[in-house]
Amino acid sequence: MASTDTKPDDLAGLEAGLDALDAVQVRRTPLREVLLAKVLPPVVAVVLVVLVWQLLVWGKVTDDYKLPPPSAVWDSARDMWLKGTLLEVVWTSVSRGLLGFLLAVAIGTPLGLLVARVKVVRAAIGPILSGLQSLPSVAWVAPAVIWLGLNDKMMYAVILLGAVPSVANGLVSGVDQVPPLFLRAGRTIGATGLRGTWHIVLPAALPGYLAGLKQGWAFSWRSLMAAEIIASSPDLGLGLGQLLENGRNNFDMPGIFLAILLILFVGIAIDLLIFSPLERRVLRGRGLLVKN
Repeated sequence: MASTDTKPDDLAGLEAGLDALDAVQVRRTPLREVLLAKVLPPVVAVVLVVLVWQLLVWGKVTDDYKLPPPSAVWDSARDMWLKGTLLEVVWTSVSRGLLGFLLAVAIGTPLGLLVARVKVVRAAIGPILSGLQSLPSVAWVAPAVIWLGLNDKMMYAVILLGAVPSVANGLVSGVDQVPPLFLRAGRTIGATGLRGTWHIVLPAALPGYLAGLKQGWAFSWRSLMAAEIIASSPDLGLGLGQLLENGRNNFDMPGIFLAILLILFVGIAIDLLIFSPLERRVLRGRGLLVKN
């Protein structure tokens, strides 16, 4: 019969092995690796896109007034920089977009919790939130102008109507994916009501909530661009959307391409500077991102 005695050394080895499985080895990535893995690929991609763009211009695939060369777009950006208007135009849109997004988070988060945790509210509001999320943001511009006039309130109203459903639905999705065992464990230790929501539900739903925040920012930015393109007034200032519309009115293709590139650049920059680090931190805290 096999012996059931366990030596102390064996127990110590077993405990050490279990500790090694539970421990997440986190190391600081050298700067060289970060540059090679994170910076170099998008830089190479941008260079290739510009190269293909220039080859199309050289190949005369279309008229120059339809497809301006990259140098013409660069000249347009340089002119705005020398006039001191480039950063002003970018900041006008970025400040509106970020403030509108923060307001959407402040409204969408409690709304999402309410929908996720109260069955009657979910039955009443859940389908409406899904419908609002699928509604194009541009549809809200006309009524917002009529209701609020050509001012910043109209801009923020369009942003909220576009972003709040995304933030709320993202949190609802995250809460729905919380294992019931977590909720039962929370009730066992007395974490109920607001305490359970803060200490159990929200941390467990964080990945889904973060996905909703990313989508909410995308909807905020798209809604703002739609509002700036359609609604123009000296009181609103010059944003990226209005810069794009001015290029269309003046048939200024370099200006149009510059506005498109700036809109794209801001969207990518916000994701890289805010959401990607936040997402890596959340995943790393859950042991799902060890090497990055």
